[in-house]
Amino acid sequence: MTTLSSDKILSIIPSLFNIDLKSNLFRALEKFLIFDEGFVFFANPDSLQLKYAYKKHIEYKPDSIYTVDNESKTFIFSQEGKILDNTSKLINTLGLNYLGQNSFLVSKIAIKSTVFGIIILSSKTPKFYEKSDLNALNVASSILSYVLKDLELSNVFKIQLQALKDGIIEKNKAYKTIKEQNEKILEADKIKNEFLANVSHELRTPLNSILGFSDILSTELYGNLNEKQAEYINDIKVSATHLLGMINEILDMSKIEANAMKIVKSVFWISRAVDEVSNILHPLAQKKNIKIIKNMPVDFEVFADYQKIQQILYNLVSNAIKYSPENDEVEISISTDDEIYKITVHDNGIGIDKKYHGKIFAKFVQLDSAYTKKESSTGLGLTITKELVELHGGKISVISEINNGSTFIVEIPF
Repeated sequence: MTTLSSDKILSIIPSLFNIDLKSNLFRALEKFLIFDEGFVFFANPDSLQLKYAYKKHIEYKPDSIYTVDNESKTFIFSQEGKILDNTSKLINTLGLNYLGQNSFLVSKIAIKSTVFGIIILSSKTPKFYEKSDLNALNVASSILSYVLKDLELSNVFKIQLQALKDGIIEKNKAYKTIKEQNEKILEADKIKNEFLANVSHELRTPLNSILGFSDILSTELYGNLNEKQAEYINDIKVSATHLLGMINEILDMSKIEANAMKIVKSVFWISRAVDEVSNILHPLAQKKNIKIIKNMPVDFEVFADYQKIQQILYNLVSNAIKYSPENDEVEISISTDDEIYKITVHDNGIGIDKKYHGKIFAKFVQLDSAYTKKESSTGLGLTITKELVELHGGKISVISEINNGSTFIVEIPF
């Protein structure tokens, strides 16, 4: 039994969109749900067809057909998901009550209003699942629906190509079919991207309200706060800021992959970006009693995209704070010569093994250690930072050793 947090939702979205369904579908679900058996059925007009099965003690054959009655069809096509026991009509119809399983989670596989299957997870323990488990599976199902649709379209595409090679169908008919399937694949990809954008937008809107009202409360404009209330409001701000950053990372990565990320340059003082990022991250640093030190011997003007430079700083400094011990410090250094300006962020945190220096800028990479497992992340921050630096014609590097801190160096030409 588990409760799916907002951070957990965000952290699993990328992995669910990129899994190999034949081997990793249920492994991905196991990251946040406990179950003994798992099944994916596709819906036909009067039957269900088994497509994928996670099995420890049984032999279920893929593509097996199970005829369903009107009562079961009504449940499949009208319910948002349900917790069932082994006496339920649908469970009996599919023969799942003979597997020694006693508690079942059932969730629809659907895109918009079109239902094309169900996911069933089961446990041997009676009354094992709760409402939070069903909510967790519903979130995963809404994402996996798009992945499953993409996979099925891809399979159809491969079949048509093979048919063309073997001469099973006429050349012109095959070309027409492949063209139609390509259009469906492109449409499915568009739906997936729209889904990501819509989910991110819907999450970002209430988060902005949370941040705004917590800021108002912290000013004590509507009454004095005691010490504990002030502490809780600061916790709200830190958590909401962190979650908002994760949402923005997902949106930015979508833009980068679509080659839609643009830079709009203007002239500004570099100290302005440093000061603003320091102010934004002050609550996060304060929570761990970390001091942000700004080392800027000289201030100077740069011609760059202000928001992107600010985001580069934000990603590097927030990472430094996240992986630093309490009661420590993070240093931001700014320097320049005739051709480039340099942004350096140094911390005394857990450090990074040299063998991983070439991997940390790849998508969804999170180093495996006891400390990093405590910190939630999309694994996109450094990937986006590298892309933003390169959009400015610059480069990013790292100097780090295990348990000896990290120094990230950004060099951008004037």
